Amino acid sequence: MFNSLLDQIIKGIETTENRNRSRSQEAKENFRFTVEYLLKDLWKSSKSIPPSQIAVNLRNGYYSENNRYLDKRLTYRQIRAALTGLETIGLISLVSKGYFLRERHDGKLTRYSATSLLIEKLNQIPSHPAIYFKDDIVVEPIILRKNINKKKVDLDYEDTPSSVVYRSNLQKINDCLKKHWVDLRIKDKQIPLLSERIFQDENKEPIDLSRRTLVRIFTNGSFEEGGRFYRAWWQNVPSEYRPYITIDEEVTTEYDYSQLSPHMLYFSEGKDLGNADAYDRVLDGQHRDVVKQAFNAMVQSNKVLTRSPNKIDLSSVDLDWKTLRDRILETHKPIQHLFFQGKGNQLQFWDSCMAESIMLHFAAQNEPVLPIHDSFIMRRGYASELEEVMRKAFRDKFGNDIRIKAELIVEREELYHADGRPRIEAVTKDDREHGQWYDRNTIWLHQIGKKTN
Repeated sequence: MFNSLLDQIIKGIETTENRNRSRSQEAKENFRFTVEYLLKDLWKSSKSIPPSQIAVNLRNGYYSENNRYLDKRLTYRQIRAALTGLETIGLISLVSKGYFLRERHDGKLTRYSATSLLIEKLNQIPSHPAIYFKDDIVVEPIILRKNINKKKVDLDYEDTPSSVVYRSNLQKINDCLKKHWVDLRIKDKQIPLLSERIFQDENKEPIDLSRRTLVRIFTNGSFEEGGRFYRAWWQNVPSEYRPYITIDEEVTTEYDYSQLSPHMLYFSEGKDLGNADAYDRVLDGQHRDVVKQAFNAMVQSNKVLTRSPNKIDLSSVDLDWKTLRDRILETHKPIQHLFFQGKGNQLQFWDSCMAESIMLHFAAQNEPVLPIHDSFIMRRGYASELEEVMRKAFRDKFGNDIRIKAELIVEREELYHADGRPRIEAVTKDDREHGQWYDRNTIWLHQIGKKTN
């Protein structure tokens, strides 16, 4: 169905073009790839929560820079031709024009949305884009990044022994993720509420279920800084909705390291954090979230912060920034010298290496693990093993133990058997509260050759 629609659209575009001569065979193939690339994005964006637009870079030089991160079949000329054609035949509309400020290395991308005509055509495909396209292909999953003029820039690089290993390991992890279906089991009536929640949060992007694999991003131009895993859709889910993430229709448990950054800092210096909460102890149990934000900002910064970072709201705390900063330094005197040394990226590298080892352990068993930085989501039946593997990863790095926290919240347990196996047949025509979740999972089961009852 998708390929038939693609053929129809390309023919429609070609009838509107005033070309003096036809495209060469190579140009035809590249043009088809470009239209397909845009059409895939438009279908995915129409199914995201909330529905969104596609962003397109229309700076000519972008397509000749950093080829490591771009498919070579995408060129400025073909992108322009495809967008013009899609707009001419009424399938996309311009939402906002982009711009690029060369002196600041900054700008915004041009955005387009699918028209109602295109959405109508896409809705006739009896599938979901996250399932229809079996491979979530990323040209380069190992990304090396550096701040240039206060902007994040992806760098081209020569492979090192480390980057080769990181890529190979990530391939194993992503291969495992692609064999399983991860979804969000919320009631259909909750979807508008989730959409509004995401729309109001400038740090959240629409949830695109087709983003089923990970990339690993290193920072400061070094393969020994940063290295966390990003771009999977579940990482963008607001925390209050994460308990409703399912894997192969099954209930999940989320485990996370307790006070990971403070523990890593103390143990790296041969010190013991102790039993008291690292953040509660600063203000006698009050304003923990603000203290945690301030603590992390002080670890991340490479210079003494004389004023409060913009994202920290001190309005609820009866202290100014200097007082709060000094209280944290005094409370954590054993590691006082580690603040304002830009340690954050090093800590991220350590926790990313632990995350890699955890995911590799389970990928060898064909069991997916969903990372959210220092927490991990798995099917409920693997909770005890997950906790054990997390503890081992930490002990292997720091020679000490750390507390692990678990969270399991399940709405309407009757959708599952006592042992956690799904009863997808429990959602009937008379019980469609989770209808969209049910429909997607039914499509997935059909694709892998399983029945729903």
